[in-house]
Amino acid sequence: MPDRTPRPILPGLTISPQRRAGEWLRRSTPGRILLAGLVLKLVDLAASAALGAPRPAWVDVVDTCGTLGIVVGLGSLLARGLGWMRRRLLWRVRRKLILSYVFVGLVPSLLIVAFFVLAGLLLIRNVAGYMVQTRLEAQAEQARFLAQTVLLDVQRATSAEAVRDTLERQQATASARYPFLSIALVPVRGVTCPPGLLAANAGRTPPVLLPVRAGEWAHVPAPVALPSWLTTCAGSAALMAYDAAGGTPGAAAGTDLRLVARAVALPATRTPSWAVVLDLPISAVVERRLQDETGIQLGTIGVLPTDDTPGVAARGTALDTRPAPDYGEGLLNQVLRRWVVLVQHTDWVSGKTGELNVQLSLHLVDIYRRIAFGSGLGSAFSGVLLGALVVVFVLFLLIQGVALLLGVTLARQITGAVHDLFTGTEHLRNRDFTHVIPVRARDQLGELADSFNVMTGEITRLLSDVAQKERLEQEFATAREIQMKLLPQGPLAVPGLAVAAYCEPAREVGGDYYDVFPVDDGAFGFLIADVSGKGVGAGLYMAQLKGLVLSLTRQHRSPRDLLIAVNRVLVDRLDGRSFITMSYVVVDLRKQVMTYARAGHCPMIVAPGTRAGVRPPIKVLAPDGLVVGLTLDDGTLFESLLEEVTVPLAPGDLFMLFTDGMSEMMNPAHDCFGEARLGDIAGEHRDLPLDHLADRLVAEVRAFGAGAGQHDDMTMLLLRVEPAVTAAAPVTLAAAEG
Repeated sequence: MPDRTPRPILPGLTISPQRRAGEWLRRSTPGRILLAGLVLKLVDLAASAALGAPRPAWVDVVDTCGTLGIVVGLGSLLARGLGWMRRRLLWRVRRKLILSYVFVGLVPSLLIVAFFVLAGLLLIRNVAGYMVQTRLEAQAEQARFLAQTVLLDVQRATSAEAVRDTLERQQATASARYPFLSIALVPVRGVTCPPGLLAANAGRTPPVLLPVRAGEWAHVPAPVALPSWLTTCAGSAALMAYDAAGGTPGAAAGTDLRLVARAVALPATRTPSWAVVLDLPISAVVERRLQDETGIQLGTIGVLPTDDTPGVAARGTALDTRPAPDYGEGLLNQVLRRWVVLVQHTDWVSGKTGELNVQLSLHLVDIYRRIAFGSGLGSAFSGVLLGALVVVFVLFLLIQGVALLLGVTLARQITGAVHDLFTGTEHLRNRDFTHVIPVRARDQLGELADSFNVMTGEITRLLSDVAQKERLEQEFATAREIQMKLLPQGPLAVPGLAVAAYCEPAREVGGDYYDVFPVDDGAFGFLIADVSGKGVGAGLYMAQLKGLVLSLTRQHRSPRDLLIAVNRVLVDRLDGRSFITMSYVVVDLRKQVMTYARAGHCPMIVAPGTRAGVRPPIKVLAPDGLVVGLTLDDGTLFESLLEEVTVPLAPGDLFMLFTDGMSEMMNPAHDCFGEARLGDIAGEHRDLPLDHLADRLVAEVRAFGAGAGQHDDMTMLLLRVEPAVTAAAPVTLAAAEG
C-alpha cells in the first residue's frame, strides 16, 4: 500500500495541519523572493504617492524588480503545486486511465473539430484571395479590350480632328463605368511584327502629331513613348502600381500605393509606328464594385521588393479617397476578417515583375453564402446539408459522452484486477507462494489472474534452475581459467627469434591450443592445433593433446614423425565425430632452417624480410597432410599423405601460424575474412613489433566482422627471425618450461 504520510513538496514546507504558508514564505528561497517582490511593490506605491509625477528612474527600477520577484515566486509555487497535484491525483491507476480516455478520445475529437474549422477558414480565405486575383486580372483584360477597340477606331480616322474626337468619345464612354480612364497615342520605334500578325490597311499612321492624350491622366504622368522592353506586337496588359502619396504634401513615400491596369495595343503592321496606351485606375468605384460582387474589401497595398524584383518607382496623385477597410472591433474580428493576397505587378520603365501584398477585409458569412448557397433548389439542398452536419455534430457529442462513461466503468474493472495482482506480488515478495488470486471474470483479466496463480507454482522451480545455472557458470569460469593456464604464460623469450601469440576462445572453454618448447640445443618447436567443435568437449581433448605432445617432443625431433606419433595415439581415443588439425614447426637456429609439417591445419603465411629496401611477396606454405584422429585405416593413409618441408631462415623473415577462427570470421553479408587478407595485412605491416602486429591483425578481423559474434576460437602464433642469430647461445624458454 502507498505511504500516506505527508511529504514535503516545497523547501521548508510540509503539507500538514501543523505547517502553514507563512513558513514557506520565510524558509524557502522562492517564498523569500515572492515576499521581497511584494515589499518592493509596496515601496513603489508609497514612493509614487509621495513623489508624484514625473516618477524618478529609481522608482521604475524598484517597480520592475518587484514585478520580477512576484513572477518568479508565483511561478515556482505554481510548478510545485502542479507537481503535488500530479503525485496526489495521479497515484491511482483509475485516475490515470480516466485521464487517458479523456486525452485519447475527447481531446483528439476536439482537435479534429478545430482542424476542420481552421481548414474551412483557410479554404474560404484562399477562395477570397483567388477571387480578388481573378477580378484584378479581369480589369487588366478589360483594359486590353478597350485599348484594342480604341486602336480600331483610330485606324478608321482620316484627319487629326477625327482622331482626337475618336479618343475623347471612347474615353467618355468608358469613363461612365471606369472613372478616371485615360488614353494616349504614342510613337513606336524599333518594333518589327512577324508576318502572322499582319493585317490589311493596318499600317497607316494617324494624321495627327504624336503623342495625343484623352482623359485627365491625373494619377500618373502620361507616357510619351513605349519603353524599350516592350518589343512584342501583341501588346500587353498588366497591373501596375504607383505611389499616390507623391502628390500629397507631407505624406511619407510608400504609404498610399494604388493599382492601375495598363494596356498597350499596336497596329498589325510590319513596322508599327504608333500604339495605344490605356490606363484603367482601380479607383474607389471599382473597389466598391468588387466588394459588392464578392463581399471582399481591399485594404492597404504594400510592395515586396527583392534583389530581382522592383519596388514602386512611379509617383502619382490620389484620384479619390479610398474607404478605410472595416476589420471590425476586437482581436477576434481582427484575426478572422484580416487576410493578405499576393498580386503580381509590372514596372513600366524596366518591365520587371514583382509582388504586391494586398490586405483584404473579409466578411466570412458573406463569402460562405456566395460559395455554398445559390437560389431555389440549390439553396434548399445546401440548407439540408447544413442541418445534417449539425445533427452529426450532436451525435458525435453524445457518442463521446457514452464512450467516457464506458471508459470509467472499464477503468474500475481494470484497477480491481490490478489491485488483486498487487496483493499477489506483495505475498511473493514475502516469499509466500501459497497465495491464490481470485478469478472474478472469464475474460483476459481473469486469464491473467489464472496465469499468475500458475506462475507462483513455477517460481520455486525457476529459483532452483537459476541456482543451478549460476553454479555451472562458476564451474565454466574455473574451467576457462585452468585451460588458459595450460597455454604458455608470460612473454615468450627465444634467443634469435621474436615470438608473439594470441588466443581467445569463442565460448567459456575452447578447443584451440598452441605451445612453444625446446627440442635440443639450438632448436625449438612451435605447435598450433584446433580441436573440432567448441565448448567443454573440445577443451578436454585440448588438455589431453598438450600432455601427449609434451611427452613426444623429446622423442621425435622431426615434425612429421611427431604428427605421426600423435595420430597413432589419438586415433583410437577420439570419438568418431571429432578430429584435430595441427601444424608443427621446428626452428634450428644453428642451421638457420625451419622444418614444417601440418595435419590438415591452416597453411603458414611467410612474409620474407625486407631486402635492400624491397619487400618480397607473401608466400603461403601448405604441405599435404590429413587431420589427426580419423579412423580410416591403420594409419598408412595418414603417413603417406603427410609432407614435411624445410625453409631457410633469413633476418627479418616473418612466419604466421593461425587457426580457422581468424580466416573464417564472417561479416553480416556472410563473407569470410580469408587467408589472403591475413597475408596482405601481415605483409604490409611485417616490420611492426610483433605485439603491435598481433593487435593489428585481431583489430582488422574484428572490424571486418562489423559486430558479428565470434563463431570460432581465434588463435595466432607469430615468429620473426632477429637480425643476428647466435648459434651458440642457449635457448631459454621460461614460459614454456612450466
